[in-house]
Amino acid sequence: MSMFYESSAPAKNAQRWHSSSPARTPKDKKGTPELPSTPARTRFAPSPTGYLHLGSLRTALFNYLLAKRTGGQFLLRIEDTDQKRTVPDAEQRLLDDLRWAGLQWDEGPEVGGPCGPYKQSERSELYREHAEQLLESGHAYRCFCSTQRLNALAEERHKVGLATDYDRTCASIPKDEAEQRAASGEKNVVRLKVPDRYPTYTDLVYGKFKPLKRRSGDAAFEDPILLKSDGLPTYHLANVVDDHHMQITHVIRGLEWMPSTPKHIAMYAAFGWTPPAFAHVGLLVDEKGNKLSKRHSNFDISINGFKEMEIFPETLTNFAALLGWSHMEKSDVMDLETLVQKFTLKFTKGNTIVTDGKLQFLQRKHAAVRVAKGGEGLQEIVDAVLRLLDDPNGPYGNWYHGADTPARYIERILHADGENYTNAHEFIYRHAYLFAPLRKRGFKDVPQRIVEDCKKLAEVGQEDWEKEALKQKVQNLIDAMPEGRAGAKHVYHYLRVALTGKEQGMRIYDIMEILGREETLKRLSLEI
Repeated sequence: MSMFYESSAPAKNAQRWHSSSPARTPKDKKGTPELPSTPARTRFAPSPTGYLHLGSLRTALFNYLLAKRTGGQFLLRIEDTDQKRTVPDAEQRLLDDLRWAGLQWDEGPEVGGPCGPYKQSERSELYREHAEQLLESGHAYRCFCSTQRLNALAEERHKVGLATDYDRTCASIPKDEAEQRAASGEKNVVRLKVPDRYPTYTDLVYGKFKPLKRRSGDAAFEDPILLKSDGLPTYHLANVVDDHHMQITHVIRGLEWMPSTPKHIAMYAAFGWTPPAFAHVGLLVDEKGNKLSKRHSNFDISINGFKEMEIFPETLTNFAALLGWSHMEKSDVMDLETLVQKFTLKFTKGNTIVTDGKLQFLQRKHAAVRVAKGGEGLQEIVDAVLRLLDDPNGPYGNWYHGADTPARYIERILHADGENYTNAHEFIYRHAYLFAPLRKRGFKDVPQRIVEDCKKLAEVGQEDWEKEALKQKVQNLIDAMPEGRAGAKHVYHYLRVALTGKEQGMRIYDIMEILGREETLKRLSLEI
């Protein structure tokens, strides 16, 4: 979708509202908005009042995917005007977490770009200039009402069941008088003078949005504050001004921002600017429909929490992408590069349920991919496992006595069972029999003849100790049994419990090959 931007402000004293509806977005045969035909410029604009969570990561990801899918640019803007609530290390954590997830921005902090600065605290003069433009054009006015009066007004309206809007007491103050009072130091804010009916716009997810006309006779107006009494902008003004000057073409954000969109569309109209296209995606909720919170969900944790869980970045981006986005692929398993290639604007309406099962499923699938590819991804897994095994305070001291290096030993286990890997702790627990002597085993009704027959595995020499040879030897033992293949289940059951102490686990021939000839025969020779 082509977007055009006017660099000049509306003419002074202009009193009309400009047409502000964005161009209609073409849709495919299934009703999904088509991707723009020109490169999209998108942005992620977090506030450093907290750390990056799953929902905000998803917002960043969707904007990143649209930009990259269309050959456009993904911008990062820090909305840090709320200095009182700013967390000291939040900004750096945001940058680190985005990079960890692979979402490198094209313009923004530490990168620069033609539309900087990319921190709102460094753009205050720009916001004041634009507030003045709205005052000059009559689309904004200065409000001198005290906090006490506004609270009393809101309380009075709330009691009778009305929206706690403003009554425009200050809108009738002559402009010259208002400017003189402001110049003399009288405390005031700048409010947007909204129209009786907000302009219509089309949401890429929910379609045409036609706000209701203000009720006739209601003497209150929404009129949001644009510039606070301290001269700093509110979210509404800074957001619109920045998106225009940074030439943002598409904004993908959470459904909670949808009530603010008409105000923003109205402001674009007041400036005479074309707004970006908006897409509002549903909230993330738990299985009971509650918004994710520490009280109700394991998913209301910072990205650092997922790192501590040892979730891979490709797992988390894959997981986040599937929360409210639909695709036509046969598999849900996609790395970031694949997500870029397959991305469309097919978002689901309504909220999205977040479940742990899907996250763990994707983690196992991406672990298998890492193992198959080898290289850095596999090495990270091996290092995580070795750190736990080599912990001097852990239970696995002097855990390895094989011929391979410890790292190679772990790799062999992963190649045999990487498809079930979720994290180092679980991996070691599940395969504890490979890292420590077997202490307890339990057999049920195993004939002594089977025990003795299995010891014949010693006939397989060291040079032949590999899966195919072991498989053939066990098959020969089964074929020689009086009951033939009917006794196979007893053989496999005995071998598994004798070698692992467990009823279930990875393939028995992989276990024997990894344990090696000496350790396997040692365990088979133990008294039952």
